[in-house]
Amino acid sequence: MKKYFSVGEAAKAVHTTSETLRHYDRIGLVKPSKKDEWTNYRYYTEQDIIRLNTVRALQLMDLSLQEIKKVLEYDDLEKIIDFLAQAEKKADEKMAALQYSKSKIQLAKADYESKLQMHHNPNGTFIKDVPERVILLSDTLEVPTLDNLWNYLDHFYEKVTPALENQFTFEDLAGIYTENGLSRLFAVCIRYADIDGLKRLPKGKYLCVNCTEENREQMLRELIHIAQTKYGVEPTFTVQLIVVSGILQWNYEVQVYVDR
Repeated sequence: MKKYFSVGEAAKAVHTTSETLRHYDRIGLVKPSKKDEWTNYRYYTEQDIIRLNTVRALQLMDLSLQEIKKVLEYDDLEKIIDFLAQAEKKADEKMAALQYSKSKIQLAKADYESKLQMHHNPNGTFIKDVPERVILLSDTLEVPTLDNLWNYLDHFYEKVTPALENQFTFEDLAGIYTENGLSRLFAVCIRYADIDGLKRLPKGKYLCVNCTEENREQMLRELIHIAQTKYGVEPTFTVQLIVVSGILQWNYEVQVYVDR
C-alpha cells in the first residue's frame, strides 16, 4: 500500500515550508501524486519526497527553479544522471571551499587567542585551543631549508599518486612533527584520501611558545618541562609550525599537546 504524506509532513521531511511546496506545485516543478478534489489537500509519496530533496539540493548549487525544472523534465535518463553527477562534483568542490574557509577562521581565532594569552603571560608561553588537524608527513625532509620551503607543497603533491592527487588540498603552512626522536616536515591537509604518512593531531589545548632557529631546541625543552611539571603530561609528540617572518626568513611556534 502506497504511503502518502500531507503537505506539512512533506515540507518537514525536506526542511522547507508548506508554501514552498505549494509554489513548486503551481509552477509544475514537483506536483503531489494525489490531490483531494473536494478539499484540494495535497498528498506526496516517497518518490515525491526524493524529487523534492533533489530540487532543494540543486537550489543550494545556485540553480534557478526554471533550470531545475528543465533538467528534471529530460526524457533521456542518461542526461539526468550525467547532470546530477556534475552537480555532485560541484557540491564536493563547494564543501571543500567551505572547509578551507572554516579552517582559516579557526586558525585566525586561535592566533588571536594566543596573542591574548601572551599579553597576560610575560614568560612567552601560552595555551592555544586547536581543532583536529590531519597532516601528511614527508618521507625524506627533516628540517626546513631555503630550497624545500621555496616550493614546499609541491613535495607533498608529488608524494600522492596521480590517481589520488585531485582528492588532496593542503594548507599554505609548513611544520615539523617529532615523535620517538624522529622528525619529519609535514603539510596540513584540507582534503585528503587514506594513504601512508597521514597523522591525526588531536584537537584540544596545546602549550605553545614562539621562538627562533637559534633558541628553538632550548625553548622546546622548556616547553616539555612545563608540560610535565605544571600540567602533569608526558608529551608523546611535538609540533613546530614554521612562521615565515620575511623574505627567506622564518621563526617557529612550538606546540605541545597538554589535554588529558
